[in-house]
Amino acid sequence: MAGVSKRTWKTSSGAPRHSWQVDYADETGARQRKQFKLKKDADAFRIKVEGGLAEGTYRSKAEGTTVRDVVLAYLEHAEGRNERGERFTKAHLLVVTGHIHNYICPNPEHRAKRKVKTQVREFDAGLATIPLSKLTAGTIGDYRDRVRAAGVGVVTTRKILTTLSAVLAFAVSKDLVAFNAATGVRVIGRRDEGAKKIVPPSKAAMRSLIEAAGPDFKVQLVFAAASGLRAGEHHALRWRHIDFKAREVTVETRVDAFGNEDTTKTAAGVRTVPLASTVVTMLKEWRLRSKFAKDDDLVFPSRSGSYEGHPNLVKRRFNPLFKKLAASHAADPEKHPPAPQRFNWHALRHFAISGWIEADLKPKTVQTFAGHSSLQVTMDRYGHMFKSDDHGAAMDRITSGLL
Repeated sequence: MAGVSKRTWKTSSGAPRHSWQVDYADETGARQRKQFKLKKDADAFRIKVEGGLAEGTYRSKAEGTTVRDVVLAYLEHAEGRNERGERFTKAHLLVVTGHIHNYICPNPEHRAKRKVKTQVREFDAGLATIPLSKLTAGTIGDYRDRVRAAGVGVVTTRKILTTLSAVLAFAVSKDLVAFNAATGVRVIGRRDEGAKKIVPPSKAAMRSLIEAAGPDFKVQLVFAAASGLRAGEHHALRWRHIDFKAREVTVETRVDAFGNEDTTKTAAGVRTVPLASTVVTMLKEWRLRSKFAKDDDLVFPSRSGSYEGHPNLVKRRFNPLFKKLAASHAADPEKHPPAPQRFNWHALRHFAISGWIEADLKPKTVQTFAGHSSLQVTMDRYGHMFKSDDHGAAMDRITSGLL
């Protein structure tokens, strides 16, 4: 139980002073005291403490801890995990740091240090000064609405709240709060917002791009468009991952923009993807002429045998293919068709997945080959590509024996 008592004293000049003191035993049994100028504030705090202790939700550390305090502790924790290689890559650390300094606890100094132009919205209505003890689902819901009102899209807002939830999960693990107030706070936008339906490149566009590529780069294009590997998985692929006899590739690693190799993005990312015989033949021929053909060598390395920088590949070899096709069309429009509208490298993954769907692979199989974390992810992005059932024909079959 908590008790409220009046405390009186005199200042050095002899002036009388008084305050209202709440004495209570916290969740660990340790004695705590907190003073208030007004009795009504002391009574309100006493009621809060007694209720929280009875429910098992009260944490004394939350009283003097703000969101900024726990965010700084979380960043230190994340940096430590990154340094120790504990599934917190540098790329992910940068994303999380951006969410925190741009939106959760806006930091003008961080904003001023940005060297490149970004799509980050100007936002100053964060959570930095709010005590953890006052952070509720309602508080976070109001914060979500402020983020959306600042013009931040649905997908980005969801990612920001995911980071906030990770911060609060860390606070729970440190016994700063009893529960994660961000759990269950949803971001709902208009029906035309959120993840866009995927529109993969056409077969004609892919064919023209492959025909325009040199013999070595052609292997990469065909493999990417057939296997559906993510760029990081593609660049981390080694010859030991390819089983020529079984005609399949095993995906178990990825490399980030900083050259750090790690396991796949999710547990579902570890997978085996079958390969067409034509793709296997191209890979065999590529291995015979590659300088790096040992089992532990990269399949698609840089000239020195190390990881190829993805921005470099796109800038120097992928994007120029579109310019080459456009120049050919301009020189001889009758012989060469217009160049396809430019798409990014990730579209090759979309092309592969759309091909599996076109081949009538089951949704669960597509999810497995794509390495999606759940079937919902597959259906949210590619569900519109699956052939719809002929419901009318199905009803005809069901009633055929009745009439």
